[in-house]
Amino acid sequence: MKVNFRYLLTISIVTALGGLLFGFDISVISGTIPFIQEFFGLNEILKGWVVSSALIGCILGASFSGRLGDKFGRKKVLMVTALLFGISAIGCGFSNTIPAFVFYRILGGLAVGGASVLAPVYIAEVSPAHLRGRMVSINQLTIVIGISLAYYSNWFLLGIGENAWRWMFAAEAVPALLFFVALFIIPESPRWLVARNNETKAKAVLEKIADGDFSLFELKEIKASLAGNEKRGTLKDVFKKKYAFILFLGIFLAVFQQWSGINVIFFYAPDIFAKASLGVDTALFQTTLIGLMNVVFTILAMQVIDRMGRKKLLLIGASGMAVCYAVIGFLFSTGRTEDWLLLTFIILTPAFFAFGLGPTVWVILSEIFPNKIRGAAMSVATLSLWVACYLLTLTFPIFVELFNASNTFWLYAVICIIGFLVIFKYLPETKGISLEQLEKMLVKTSAKPSTKK
Repeated sequence: MKVNFRYLLTISIVTALGGLLFGFDISVISGTIPFIQEFFGLNEILKGWVVSSALIGCILGASFSGRLGDKFGRKKVLMVTALLFGISAIGCGFSNTIPAFVFYRILGGLAVGGASVLAPVYIAEVSPAHLRGRMVSINQLTIVIGISLAYYSNWFLLGIGENAWRWMFAAEAVPALLFFVALFIIPESPRWLVARNNETKAKAVLEKIADGDFSLFELKEIKASLAGNEKRGTLKDVFKKKYAFILFLGIFLAVFQQWSGINVIFFYAPDIFAKASLGVDTALFQTTLIGLMNVVFTILAMQVIDRMGRKKLLLIGASGMAVCYAVIGFLFSTGRTEDWLLLTFIILTPAFFAFGLGPTVWVILSEIFPNKIRGAAMSVATLSLWVACYLLTLTFPIFVELFNASNTFWLYAVICIIGFLVIFKYLPETKGISLEQLEKMLVKTSAKPSTKK
């Protein structure tokens, strides 16, 4: 099979710009916390609400975007998310009251939720099986690039003065505009087109991606998977007994990715460094190192995910994060907060995440759900992810205040160990298998959970 790799890469990168905005939007808040806390007069509880408010939008966006993508197409809904990203960026930058600020953060969250569901689904649906892991991982790469861009732009804009936080938010409007314009060049998903009885367009898209044999094989597989399922899968269909195992895996992986504690590092890194007696400017610079490691290890994961497989990367990531949290907790418990080891392990934690849970969970979520219910099921899993993320982000400053930092990080270490054990026992390997073949394997497996390693 001869793949038009340049074309496949182009449409994957364009779609993954949604991931870049996803990463930028959820992380830009970290550098603004000291400024907005003073500007709005926030206590710890209000700070937790303001920082986590965008995740309310993420939850809503994830809830509806899968079904909207099934009804109107992946491309059209992604274009709406691009507009929402831009409006949110400008709105947050010009807000003068807490309600207005929270409203625009929630609006941005709607876009993040939509992009988090549809970008990986679209890329998975256009990619040949042997390249799917690498292509879907591009979305995670752009997420971490977006996180890094937010960190670097925050640090760069710090010198503007007391209104620096406004420009930190407004800067997101530039990539949002780029995303909106670039979406005009990508085609609609061939699997969505077949589901809409537009086989001619679907065949044309598949032929642009790879040679004729590939397009014929994919069309046959897609039509077979949809045979007898002319109606789109509903939310009720997602919860049918035959999909129970797949749904369990999807929800568990989504929740675990967040309750592994990683967004505590991404959202509150400057706060954590401040607790370690670093100034705001130094803390923001140290945070850029986290962004750099995140990008480097995501690229490494992309190079090996289709060779090593998804399961091994998840196990490496979960075990590495557990060790990092255990050490961070120990350093806080012994008062060694200015020790170079604290900075080292805070930076290593997202490195393990980027090599394991970061790209791999999104790849698996885009793979495991059958064609009929993919949009609705992806929404359920991603909704679970954002609810978990919201609870994590809201509770972290409260947990630190009630239980202290060391016990909080030890809690995340225990969660990572639990995640390791569940993945080791229940998760099958999905590399190199077509989406339709995976459907046959996993729906059959639903009757009896697999322990294949």
